Amino acid sequence: MSDITIRGAGIFGLSIAWACVQRGARVQIIDPYGPGAGSSGGIVGALAPHVPENWNPKKAFQLESLLMAADFWRGVTEVGGVDAGYARTGRTQPIADDAGLALARQRTETAKDLWKGDAHWVVQPCDENPWAPLSPTGWMIHDTLSARLHPRKACAALVAALESRGVEVVNDAPDHGAVLWATGIAGLETLNQTAPRLVGTGVKGQAALLRYDARNQPQLFAGGVHAIPHLDGTVAIGSTSEREWEIDDTTDAQLDAVIDRARAAIPALHNASVIERWAGIRPRSRSRAPMLGAWPGHPGHFIANGGFKIGFGMAPKVAGVLADLMLDGLDTIPNGFRVEDSF
Repeated sequence: MSDITIRGAGIFGLSIAWACVQRGARVQIIDPYGPGAGSSGGIVGALAPHVPENWNPKKAFQLESLLMAADFWRGVTEVGGVDAGYARTGRTQPIADDAGLALARQRTETAKDLWKGDAHWVVQPCDENPWAPLSPTGWMIHDTLSARLHPRKACAALVAALESRGVEVVNDAPDHGAVLWATGIAGLETLNQTAPRLVGTGVKGQAALLRYDARNQPQLFAGGVHAIPHLDGTVAIGSTSEREWEIDDTTDAQLDAVIDRARAAIPALHNASVIERWAGIRPRSRSRAPMLGAWPGHPGHFIANGGFKIGFGMAPKVAGVLADLMLDGLDTIPNGFRVEDSF
């Protein structure tokens, strides 16, 4: 008999299952489509922070999670033997004009205070590295907090770690114990049917995987495009944010423009071949922060949803917070993340 039933085997469901198992809980995971079948099965994997200014609980929570990530993914890999492709390699961004340069230098100072020396935001001249982006000012931002992983491999690493502890993802089973709903866009649509207002919605994204080996380089944000080097010698670029979409929409008509922008901003990618195209629907809560906590009106049921673009970066902290709540009744969910904030 399980202590916890988790419905949904995306990044939130798998991470929370892992945190619960580590604390000795008996867990079952149910997903009719299998692990990473939704937006967690994408290809981008940018774990990038919000800018260090206008501090709020969301940014503080994200900072804690990003700082936890190295130990979290190291532990997962050691137990399951599958590498998630995690590395804290940082991120660079070209600076477009003098106003942007002044703002970037101001953020260097606020990062010293807000990131407390655990990471740095530095303005530096562009170098001759072929991976460096084109910069109109000759200057770029380099932050040391950003990290990357491969989303599919991260899900596979969690599955392997859980299987080593006797927990498998099954297609169907009855609920036992507390029930966590981490069902992404399908979960948001269910909540929207009963909530007094729109709880959340899906936002479509499109991304591409290019053959270019920059595995030891930082990720880039240039030309409005993220470029993330993976350990397998590929670079993921993306993505779009589209409000108009349909269920099972996998069209990628906007992706050619994304690829063109990436090649224009990053000379190293000019001749890199496209080896995969991806499109999917990402769940975004009304509050734009992850939606965590007890499901109002459903005793014993909990929700973890709305990861949107930051789900993988938030996962280590989300996992611990939900395990605290479901196993020990300890509620440390910050304001703005609570389920009721979106109702």
